[in-house]
Amino acid sequence: MSCLQPFFREQLVEREIARIKAAGGTAYSNVAVGYNNVDVDAATRHGIPVGNTPGVLTDTTAEMAVTLTFAAARRLGEAERYLRAGQYKGWLPTLFLGELLVGKTVGIIGAGRIGATYARMMAEGHKMHVIYYDLYPNDELEGYLAAYSNFLTSRGHAAVTCRRAGSIEELLQAADCISIHTVLDDSTRHLINAERLGLMKTNAVLVNTSRGPVIKEDDLVAHCRTHPDFRAGLDVFENEPILAEGLNDLDNVVIVPHIASATSWTRQGMATLAASNVAGLLMGYPVWNRPDILPFLEENPPQAAPSILNADGLGLPLADDH
Repeated sequence: MSCLQPFFREQLVEREIARIKAAGGTAYSNVAVGYNNVDVDAATRHGIPVGNTPGVLTDTTAEMAVTLTFAAARRLGEAERYLRAGQYKGWLPTLFLGELLVGKTVGIIGAGRIGATYARMMAEGHKMHVIYYDLYPNDELEGYLAAYSNFLTSRGHAAVTCRRAGSIEELLQAADCISIHTVLDDSTRHLINAERLGLMKTNAVLVNTSRGPVIKEDDLVAHCRTHPDFRAGLDVFENEPILAEGLNDLDNVVIVPHIASATSWTRQGMATLAASNVAGLLMGYPVWNRPDILPFLEENPPQAAPSILNADGLGLPLADDH
């Protein structure tokens, strides 16, 4: 018996893991890169390998973060509803004025693969300065944008900058738009609350394509009600699929139903990787666990399980060892 988790996220705690084990289950894989819905330590105790699907969501999710950033900044949701309701009577100079982001500062909370890709998109495409907060410096991102800045100045354009903030508070105060790309754990749950929302610029844009509970949704609703020039773009929600009371009524919030990874290529890749995790384990293959996961989407994929989170804890052999 094996198990693939579908696209919705149920909590897989020790009781359910014990049931999988008792039923003869030998492997489990999320069809997702995130795994905060799975008690991986409990799975390890029960001898159940847990797989996920990294490496195919990076560009797709970063593109959605960019989309939400500009949809919120340029008030696309409001404008579309206005037009569809038959209210548009002709061009006006002050109709749905939004924010111009070119040359401003974008803040990234969590500069991993998706966060860094989003940062490059915003810097390259819109010449935005980058400030990021992460537990660790992202030297690759800083070096890349330094080289890009040198290219710009060599062509007579203004430089762009990239720096790591010393604290989340510093980032929130400095950035014109903020995109969240962090994991969800005890340290990041309700990372964005009333106090930190109050530190942001009154016309800031806040985007979340990571995990819903990173934002205290009731606090966001209250902040958006009292700060009409503040904008938010959300792909994930604290108690998904339920929205916080009042969120659906806010014109200054763009909401989409958890579709950041919803491109055909990415969803097919996620399904392939999840199935390959389970099939590889059942076939007795070693574990890949390398950054480059794309060979599994090619015609002759490696004979390995692509990504097993608790491979070390279970003592599973790695493909490097073969």
